[in-house]
Amino acid sequence: MTRINENFLKLRTGYLFAEIGRRVKEFKAKHPESKVISLGIGDVTEPLPAAVTDALQKAVRGMGTDAGFRGYGPEQGYPFLIDKIIENDFNARGVELQADEIFVSDGAKCDCANIQEIFDLHNTIALADPVYPVYVDTNVMAGRTGDSGEDGRYEKIVYMPCIEKNQFVPDIPAQRADIIYLCFPNNPTGATAGREQLSRWVEYARQNDAVILFDAAYEAFITDPDIPHSIYEIDSAKQVAIEFRSFSKTAGFTGLRCAYTVVPKQLKGRTSGGKEVSFNKLWHRRHGTKFNGASYLSQVAAAATYSVDGKAQYKKIIDTYMSNAKLIHDCVTELGYRAYGGNNAPYIWMKTPNGTDSWEFFEHLLRSIQVIGTPGSGFGAAGEGYLRFSAFAKPKDVSEAMERFRKIK
Repeated sequence: MTRINENFLKLRTGYLFAEIGRRVKEFKAKHPESKVISLGIGDVTEPLPAAVTDALQKAVRGMGTDAGFRGYGPEQGYPFLIDKIIENDFNARGVELQADEIFVSDGAKCDCANIQEIFDLHNTIALADPVYPVYVDTNVMAGRTGDSGEDGRYEKIVYMPCIEKNQFVPDIPAQRADIIYLCFPNNPTGATAGREQLSRWVEYARQNDAVILFDAAYEAFITDPDIPHSIYEIDSAKQVAIEFRSFSKTAGFTGLRCAYTVVPKQLKGRTSGGKEVSFNKLWHRRHGTKFNGASYLSQVAAAATYSVDGKAQYKKIIDTYMSNAKLIHDCVTELGYRAYGGNNAPYIWMKTPNGTDSWEFFEHLLRSIQVIGTPGSGFGAAGEGYLRFSAFAKPKDVSEAMERFRKIK
């Protein structure tokens, strides 16, 4: 009989958001009359900007003509999008990149998972705790970890607790790590890292010949001018970091799918024999072998977000979500709860009352007021005792959810 990949059996439970979906579905089946408001899963709710849909319609019509038809495109992405990415996301912030350092894809989640294929399995990884589950689970699936303990933490992973004491920004670990996952603005805590903090991480990576995997999927929500949007705003970061970006939350592309990853040519690794190798070349090889390129239509749509109208329209959408975040944060803090995030990120990280278990508080909110958050323990052991609220919801639903919340207090 064919053998399975037994690393999948190390995974402790189902994917966090699938488990939430299962519990909500079960509740709705028993209470079909109830209106459940979700502030849990971070899916967008606002329609695509008009500049995007106009560009899509034009491209679709073009695909029906000899002149406008497109088949397989360049796996790395069309130059018309890559040039706009470099000009707007990096040159505008004083960062110089070359076109072949940008890799367009169908999602940052996929890239964060797939990037580990270009690294040896014996590398030690360091992760924040709590953390976006994909970072952990995909390394477990690949066989880079050992088994998990009673607290859910896996052997061979360096966990970096993000707690109130360090303002939910991980400290430099005492133990050396080869690969460090960082996410800022952070999912789930909503924390951000300043220039000085990121500079310390870059210096650590340089001193230890480590690589930083920097997830900047929520950079568009940064409002503080002193907080970097890209790790490449830090000197020497191109020597040690890979950066992931997404159009999903920036411009509402969760159903359209487009993202990109930056792998600088300066970033090098070594073979077991000590030979230097470019990670850019490795990712280029992997990308071209396993990926046929993001859809031409999605790339046309992504390019439209950089137009004058596109920028104004998606900024309005982001302002809507950030208004939601402020309402949630203000409401729960007024009611006496400790809450963090929500000012440079679309997530609010709330301490559960009286030491209540995360899943227990999730169930309490679902059953008493039909409002959904995400249990903090689903993001890691250090997330126990917290609940994450997402600002990705209709403003009227957020207002109603907060009115319900006031009643349970």
